Amino acid sequence: MLKILKYSFYDLMRSRWSYVYFFFYLLLGIVLLFLNNNLSKAVITLMNVIITLVPLIGTIFGVMYYYNSKEFTELLLAQPIKRTSIFIGQYLGVALSLSMSLILGLGLPFVFYGIFMSSAIWDFTLLLVTGTFLTLIFTALAFNIALSNENKIKGFGYAILLWLFLAVIYDGIFLMSLVFFEDYPLDKFSLIGTMFNPIDLSRILILLKLDISALLGYTGAVFKQFFGTNLGFIISTTVLSLWVIIPTYFIKRKAERKDF
Repeated sequence: MLKILKYSFYDLMRSRWSYVYFFFYLLLGIVLLFLNNNLSKAVITLMNVIITLVPLIGTIFGVMYYYNSKEFTELLLAQPIKRTSIFIGQYLGVALSLSMSLILGLGLPFVFYGIFMSSAIWDFTLLLVTGTFLTLIFTALAFNIALSNENKIKGFGYAILLWLFLAVIYDGIFLMSLVFFEDYPLDKFSLIGTMFNPIDLSRILILLKLDISALLGYTGAVFKQFFGTNLGFIISTTVLSLWVIIPTYFIKRKAERKDF
């Protein structure tokens, strides 16, 4: 599996799209630091970009890499190599290369800015951690979709629909539910509903770390009471880890059962 991971990683690192992804975040970090001297504001702006863009890029890259390397994958399947090693290695190669582009692209401007001398380093670290989690999650979901659909158009369509649902539609349904059932106690419902969406969970963790949960009103108070504690942070991190582990497990199962 390590050889497959290494090959996939270096293959993507040689791709011009990886450099575009890296330079986009590098330029974004430089521009934000020059526009304002407040690191907290820069982190908030980056959060709005990362929460939307990282899942989209992870989804597209995951599906695109699977379909583009299909012939090479079939060649590997003819060799005495475990199926799970091939697909888990490819998945990790894609996810880790995207994560490295994100971390280096944002990390370099902030390192030169001297973030280690600032108290905002923990906010920035949490931002990178959540960005890495989202990359791992949506790349794994993309591989599951690609493994389930031989048709490229269907695969891309389902992948974009998944991102659209979790990034936009889910929030609308969730908000309408809160408004419709406003006469009922919704504390537990809102907490559980948030955990079913990794994008919302990541956004709330960053907002609470920046101590601006008051902008979320009553819901923000509920989230702060739970996620603001050490136990809440551990549970939310565990949930994000499960969002990585469960889709990865399904990649393993589908790879073992799929008839190539």
